[in-house]
Amino acid sequence: MDHRSPRTSELLSAIVTAHSAERISVGEVVHALRNRAFGLSILLLGLPNCLPMPPGIPVICGVLLCLVGGQMMLGRDELWLPRWLAARTFSRSLLEKIVGGALKWIRKFESYSRPRLQYFSGTSARFVLGGMVLLLGLLLLLPIPIFGNLPPGIAVCILGLGLVERDGAFIAAGIVATLISLGVMGFLSWMLYQGAVAYI
Repeated sequence: MDHRSPRTSELLSAIVTAHSAERISVGEVVHALRNRAFGLSILLLGLPNCLPMPPGIPVICGVLLCLVGGQMMLGRDELWLPRWLAARTFSRSLLEKIVGGALKWIRKFESYSRPRLQYFSGTSARFVLGGMVLLLGLLLLLPIPIFGNLPPGIAVCILGLGLVERDGAFIAAGIVATLISLGVMGFLSWMLYQGAVAYI
């Protein structure tokens, strides 16, 4: 009998197949994530920013990431959602699009991933990682056009994968990606500011 922990791709596929209704609530998805709610929530909120999505989705993802990151910083073991947020629903087709579009890349990551460098995913590191998730959520709120959501979205996905797989090497890569995102977003914001000044 195989007693290994399910991989990220298996968990995401199970979330999709477990819900047959046309509309799914945010609370139902979080409940299905169970003890991996933080890592998988971070991953799920990062994925839409790496795929073509309707306008407004990055802002919603950014707000939710701020909520998740704040709770990580507070040391919570379970992810809490306000009642109004848990009751919000989205279409099953949107969940299928997000998960289906990401599974190929996630499986490639999984072929290199394994539990290691545990101090990056331990309790003492949660405060720092929560702060980074909060910061990335704030970056997603910036009105940067075209590919503005891609750098923080990629960083969020790498951090989420590392947390779910308990892979400190991926978490370290996510930290580097977060720093790169800060630089890229800062540069893009400066360019927009210079353009606005020149236009005025």
